[in-house]
Amino acid sequence: MDHPLNRRALLGAGMLAGVAACTSTAAPAPAKPAPGRFDPSDWASVRAQFTLDPAYGQFAAFVLAPAPAPVRETIRAHRDALDADPEYTPPGSGEPDQRVREAAARYLGGEPAGIALTDSTTMGLGLLYSGIRLRPGQDVLTTEHDFLATHEGLRLLAERTGAKVRRVRLYDDPAGASEDRMVSAIKEGLGPRTRVVAITWVHSSTGVRLPVRAIADMLAEANKGRDERDRALLCVDGVHGFGAMASGVADLGCDFLASGTHKWLFGPRGTGIVWGSDWDMIAPIVPSFSRAASAAWQSGEASVASTAELVTPGGYKAFEHRWAMSQAFGFMTAIGKDRVQQRTQELATRLKAGLAPIPHITLATPAAPELSAGLVCCSVAGMQPLEAVRRLHEQKVIASVTPYNPSLLRFGTSIVTSPEQVDLAIKAVQSLK
Repeated sequence: MDHPLNRRALLGAGMLAGVAACTSTAAPAPAKPAPGRFDPSDWASVRAQFTLDPAYGQFAAFVLAPAPAPVRETIRAHRDALDADPEYTPPGSGEPDQRVREAAARYLGGEPAGIALTDSTTMGLGLLYSGIRLRPGQDVLTTEHDFLATHEGLRLLAERTGAKVRRVRLYDDPAGASEDRMVSAIKEGLGPRTRVVAITWVHSSTGVRLPVRAIADMLAEANKGRDERDRALLCVDGVHGFGAMASGVADLGCDFLASGTHKWLFGPRGTGIVWGSDWDMIAPIVPSFSRAASAAWQSGEASVASTAELVTPGGYKAFEHRWAMSQAFGFMTAIGKDRVQQRTQELATRLKAGLAPIPHITLATPAAPELSAGLVCCSVAGMQPLEAVRRLHEQKVIASVTPYNPSLLRFGTSIVTSPEQVDLAIKAVQSLK
């Protein structure tokens, strides 16, 4: 969306004219200062930007992430301004949604025109798999390990189109997963008319990180002999890699990447993005409030080609959250994407090394950093994961449970976690007998 449609625009004589005008430019209320001077090179200073209770080891911050001070204050400023003037838009050049796209593109390494704005990973995947243009006889390939958002999105696609959806198994023991087997499993699962390959960057069930680049390279070879309209598209649920790993879309080599920004990126709740290399492959599902959609509606003509803007769902949003996404990208960029990945994986490696020797613990996450990210999953002999979470909380360690069957105990090491908290978690897990 280029500009939120306001009441004057919707009720006035010209909707398009109203989209470009009729907005307040009053400056937002002054933001409260961050808790101490923010030094992105100091991990203690980074953690100080969050209001998390420091008495607890924070290993579930990625579930519905807390926001750092710059994001919180930007949300507050926009919220106060909207409460004072319902037709407020942020001051400055350009449209607020476009500025969000530009910030996301800088972070991802793509172009702003390639980014649709959503509310979550689930919404992004729904837009992709509901809108993908399939021809008769084309099929879809995914894996047994993907989350509900992918499996259900593809099931609904199959119900609407009749397309066959097949699943492959990438590993039997996640701790022993290998790049070669994962790539080979997807290659062997391809059919001559496979149009969509739907995978997840980091499995929330086990912490296994897929070799997305290697899969993309394999698909590039498979696509060489195909008609362009039968080319297999690599679609990635990126939520547990996005913000934790440094890779951009060029590094991954995928065709589409969907992610919420309210997890490892620590962005505003209820926000997300989808990046795409060619949006003409996706039909819009929800009417857009973009300029192009408005112009087509005014003229009575249908839009000619799909774009990320046209696929971005219209309607009134929690704009104070959407417009604060830029600060989340800026916060992580200030720290440094490479430093964030290194920190995340160093802490995860420390945690895995401490848990591995404990007799009653079985790790599910690969030890190799190249096959994992910030999630560390395990089982506790003789204890259900929910009971383990409760017992750990009593020892001031906050963990989570994987939403799968069977479920596992899950930890997430991130920029709000310290080495001392990792050691605390290892000691607490040792007591789970």
